[in-house]
Amino acid sequence: MKIYLRILLVSLLAMGCGSSKTENPTPDAPVVETKPKVEDVTTYANTITSAELKEMLYTYASDEFEGRETGEAGQKKAIEYLKNHYKEMGIVSPLGGDDYFQEVPLEKLLTPKITLNVQGKEFTTLEDIVSLGGAHSELITTDQFVYAGYGIDDEKYNDYDKIDVNGKVVVVKYGEPKNQDGTYKTSGSKEATKWSVGRAGRTSKKNAAFDNGAKAFVMVTEPELHQQSVNYYKNVAAQGDAGNISLIEDEANQIQLSISEKVAKALYPEIMKSDTPKLIERLLSIDYFSESISVSSENVVAYIKGTEKPDEVLVISAHLDHEGVKDGQIYNGADDDGSGTVSILEIADAFQQAVKDGNGPKRSILFLHVTGEEKGLLGSKYYASTSPIFPIANTVADLNIDMIGRVDPQHESDPNYVYLIGSDKLSTELHNISEEVNTKYINMNLDYTYNDDNDPNRFYYRSDHYNFAKQNVPIIFYFNGTHADYHRPSDTPDKIEYDLMEKRAKLVFYTAWEIANRTNRIVADKAMSK
Repeated sequence: MKIYLRILLVSLLAMGCGSSKTENPTPDAPVVETKPKVEDVTTYANTITSAELKEMLYTYASDEFEGRETGEAGQKKAIEYLKNHYKEMGIVSPLGGDDYFQEVPLEKLLTPKITLNVQGKEFTTLEDIVSLGGAHSELITTDQFVYAGYGIDDEKYNDYDKIDVNGKVVVVKYGEPKNQDGTYKTSGSKEATKWSVGRAGRTSKKNAAFDNGAKAFVMVTEPELHQQSVNYYKNVAAQGDAGNISLIEDEANQIQLSISEKVAKALYPEIMKSDTPKLIERLLSIDYFSESISVSSENVVAYIKGTEKPDEVLVISAHLDHEGVKDGQIYNGADDDGSGTVSILEIADAFQQAVKDGNGPKRSILFLHVTGEEKGLLGSKYYASTSPIFPIANTVADLNIDMIGRVDPQHESDPNYVYLIGSDKLSTELHNISEEVNTKYINMNLDYTYNDDNDPNRFYYRSDHYNFAKQNVPIIFYFNGTHADYHRPSDTPDKIEYDLMEKRAKLVFYTAWEIANRTNRIVADKAMSK
């Protein structure tokens, strides 16, 4: 179908630019061929169609792909599907030849065996202790550890500024402190921050501890979240004793534990009442043993080389995986993130049509489909932090598409919207480009609700763009918000709003076109110090 559309487009371009010969030629005048000129990028944007998005998504999010679970057969079908599309479009791999797959080294953790002993009182794996870390074995014995209060390391509130935790076991508790008026000390408002919201809070505190030199991280976790972790390990143990998937060697030598309040009070009886960090003189031993099995998984990469600035690279990303099969039900992941995946294919095809017309992008474009997003942003972390195909210093921006096919409850009366997250976090210029492109071509409502630093959903930290942002690469995250089918078997392709999805995909294309073709590279004027 696209072949016929292209023939029509080329014909229209030729008509719009006049004859391919010189005007009013004499019979003896030589024929001068002229290349079609693109006065408006809508010529290529209009090759992105709802019909083709629908056709691809009905395949990609079908039962045949078995929910695209990381490392499983369905994910292998997904990567072959993507590879074949790029080959048919004539878009090459940056890895060379027929290799479109970047191997991502993953491991599946077997249920760890942990014994924690406090002053002779013993606690064991599950119920009271759950591992949050990777596979390794270690015995730690000490007569003192550090209680670091809430475990916060922030400009407005810091538990680490008056205590040395280097080389020590660090124990923290969930939540964050409040002022007498009920506002949080970290935010100055009644909005919770990254330090106290579920898994994001736990991750923030873990990172702070190890950044300050901790040998091991132990956190008394919210009872509900701790129980979720207990239930998770019990479930995976019942299904073959294989659980968390992580990058091999990723935090492998870091002991990270979630403990119940019962264990916490054995460590320090005043832990739930006291906010003051202090050195605790108590006998503590942690005997940690875990093993893992390797998991085969891949990112899919395709590439259009820039015509003038090939060393500068724009990344357009989406995650190819989903939740797989649970209790006999297939989690198709049509919106999450089949919508982003097939949108990239259409965007890539639009750029490739420009290449064929002699209007290829000035900068190179990497189309990056990452694995393991649902397991902790693993594929993007491997690319951005460990093995970038192109130097991160040469990566001008990442446009990340994760769920753009649906309408959330907040916009049912006005679905002409998309949530934009992160556009102004690192680059004022990128944000302005995004706004200008939208005004010129699309006129959608760009909703910045989830861009708020204090947004309790923490979406900025929950998709693959974040691993680029951590490397000071400017990003935009395109998102339609959650809905009743989010992470459920009912996220199926029949529920996608394809005309709306087309419009959002075109917005990404127009933004990418501007970034790739502007004279100067965008500036990360808000780059973070590392």
